[in-house]
Amino acid sequence: MSEEQQGQTLDCATFVRWFRGSAPYINAFRNRTFVIAFGGELVAESQFASFIHDLALLNSLGVKLVLIHGARPQIEERLLARDASIRYVNGLRVTDDDALACVKEATGAVRVEIEALLSMGVANTPMAGFDIEVASGNFVTANPLGVREGVDYLHTGEVRRIDAAALQRRLEEGAIVLLSPLGYSPTGEVFNLSAEDVATAAAIALKAEKLIYMVDGPGLLDRAGELQHELDLNAAERHLEHPEALPEEVAKALFSAIYACRKGIRRAHLVNRRVDGSLLLELFTRDGVGTLISSETFEDVRQAEIDDVGGILGLIEPLEAEGVLVRRSRELLEMEIDYFTVVERDGAIIGCAALYPFPADRIGELACLAVDPRYRDQNRGEQLLAYIERRAQSLGIDSLFVLTTRTAHWFQERGFLPAGLADLPVEKQALYNYQRRSKVFLKALL
Repeated sequence: MSEEQQGQTLDCATFVRWFRGSAPYINAFRNRTFVIAFGGELVAESQFASFIHDLALLNSLGVKLVLIHGARPQIEERLLARDASIRYVNGLRVTDDDALACVKEATGAVRVEIEALLSMGVANTPMAGFDIEVASGNFVTANPLGVREGVDYLHTGEVRRIDAAALQRRLEEGAIVLLSPLGYSPTGEVFNLSAEDVATAAAIALKAEKLIYMVDGPGLLDRAGELQHELDLNAAERHLEHPEALPEEVAKALFSAIYACRKGIRRAHLVNRRVDGSLLLELFTRDGVGTLISSETFEDVRQAEIDDVGGILGLIEPLEAEGVLVRRSRELLEMEIDYFTVVERDGAIIGCAALYPFPADRIGELACLAVDPRYRDQNRGEQLLAYIERRAQSLGIDSLFVLTTRTAHWFQERGFLPAGLADLPVEKQALYNYQRRSKVFLKALL
């Protein structure tokens, strides 16, 4: 086989693994509502057409989409062309009459461009065969910001109400809803709004499954400069303690995401708009490529249930084939499932361990400790061990033992000491497999 053929085979295998791995997400997202906000900067960039193709793909998979676009650079361009003043206070545009005219013109142009791209259906393009209806309208009622700290914001407003019932009807009809950063008052006035505010209000009103902000940057980074793939609300709020350290766009999106999660949105995402396909990578891969802010636990260590048997088998079968673990049938696992603990990450089982108690001897066996290879060296094993130790102590167990053939050092580094067969309960001694010649280690629980 040539190098080119080997490369093609590898690419095919990678695609098949990814496509199979995306199946649970495809099923989970069908008929769910996603609210996606993006700035006018993305509209002006070369990858915008590809982004629209990705949105069309989500729509074809049954995802209900509400899109909120910004138009800041397009507005600035028109203001500069008119030699009009550009004024911001506290990150908000002061929208005078000239600015409002530019806002209307720019948002209208951006909206039409998006609708045109979503209407494409040319053969031999990613949009071939798509027939998408786009719904726009006066779904957003707004109030003026008024005078704040001595500043009259004029035609700049804030969201007063989202017509959720009307939006829901259009989504149920299969349309993609497109909202501009404009709001209308009962008196017929038009107000310039923040796209983040419109997106947040729409997500809350619709009880959306996800709120996604396409931002200029990878998301939120830790002190070492590494991307933080998921954060709970408390950890996310710590980033706002020093908002000056964040790009303005990211800081705004983060504030809005936290607010939305506090109001009932389960998950909000900050996704790098500069990476081609980043939206799909965030949604259809386990860890994504952006930062997920969750109002619920994204990863949990818990007692196993009967529905976890398939996930546990997927973890331990490769290790059984290598001889690292003793083979267990599905039937045996189903019978012993109450002994197992699992690490569940976004609906998938990525770690497991079992505790077999011997109450008469006040000792327990730690067995079947396994972690998905993609999540090793990230302390999942320690998490499982700590959970098992706490559970053992709650059962009145004073010490744990483990039988191992290949991972002796890992257990020794965590407080297990070499022991002998005679240190095991009598019934375990009777079951000892002399062909495997497993080493015995013992740890006292304090």
